[in-house]
Amino acid sequence: MSDNTLVNPNLEFIDEVVGLGGDSLKKCFQCATCSVACPIAPEDSPFPRKEMIAASWGLKDRVVGSADIWLCHECGDCSTLCPRGAQPGDVLSAIRSYAISEYAQPKKLAKMVTDKSKFWILTAIPAAWFALMAIITMAFGGTMEKLFGFFGAHWVHHTDAPIAQARFISSWLVDLTFIPLATAAIVIFYLGLKRMLNDMHENALAEGKTDKQDLDIKAFLKTIPAVLPKILKHTQFNECGENKARGTAHMMVLYGFVGCFIATSIGFFLLYVVGSAGPYSQINPLKWFGNLGGILIVLGATLMIKDRLGKDKTSNYKDWYLLGLVVLLGATGLLTEMARLAGSTFGTYLLYYIHLIAVFHLFAYVPFSKLAHFVYRIVGMTYAEYANRQ
Repeated sequence: MSDNTLVNPNLEFIDEVVGLGGDSLKKCFQCATCSVACPIAPEDSPFPRKEMIAASWGLKDRVVGSADIWLCHECGDCSTLCPRGAQPGDVLSAIRSYAISEYAQPKKLAKMVTDKSKFWILTAIPAAWFALMAIITMAFGGTMEKLFGFFGAHWVHHTDAPIAQARFISSWLVDLTFIPLATAAIVIFYLGLKRMLNDMHENALAEGKTDKQDLDIKAFLKTIPAVLPKILKHTQFNECGENKARGTAHMMVLYGFVGCFIATSIGFFLLYVVGSAGPYSQINPLKWFGNLGGILIVLGATLMIKDRLGKDKTSNYKDWYLLGLVVLLGATGLLTEMARLAGSTFGTYLLYYIHLIAVFHLFAYVPFSKLAHFVYRIVGMTYAEYANRQ
């Protein structure tokens, strides 16, 4: 005689998944076409059918803690072939967004980042902060120079060039803002990923998706090199049929951010180690990486927007927030440089001010936005490799 199982659906979870873009969830009648169609789903207990069932029943713990939701690249093959128009790809995207807000702390901030009514509040914070930093830099430069001189540091971080961002907002104040924010983001990611990793292992054990009884963190970390080539080459996108071209746009944005990170690192080294202040020459390698990175970011994000507008695809605030932020980051960075080269003081400083607000959004809110899926997906893919998911 079979055992009886009591299902306690989490109705709030269902409502949130629907609100995050999974409004087609209830159209699913569990035919399994999606799992058969998916070119990257494992042969053993493939996705996304089981995730569609669990989500429609409100089984939050079973689906949010599964590594399989991060293996999905939302290529669209399943959604195209679904006979009911249940859009499994969009539903799994919504579940991933829910998972990010579930693991990232504080949850109140996570809810605000995904709530479009809170956008201007979240933007007013860095806008007011950098306005204050500009006032301190331009009105109290002499006082700050004496204060920093007392500690043996140089307040002035610019050459004699008539237009320099550091004349508007000191590099000290910019870095003393973003370094703590970046540190906080790393801590939030660490705490969230720690919980997520434990949940994924419990889920894999319960569903027979791993042959590892214990979670060995050292062995898990040693698996990362095996997964990195898939990430850097976007191998999974190449296996997709419906939206294979999306891989190109994603790679452009990825390597654009890598280029900007390299440029920022070079600038930090030149400023604080070598003692060489900007603005730097256009032939400086810093400019090569920064300009190329900015161009790749803008072009890649533009292709993503074109793809999203040109297809019957569910889009909501979290999608447009991310795309808008990425475009703004790349565009304002490039335009700030163009305005400076054109000799426009007002244009340079206004665009730089907007750029700093966008960077603040990136650093302060990235653990809670859709952009965080990149970090969570790396961990999910690495766990699947570690767990011998077949």
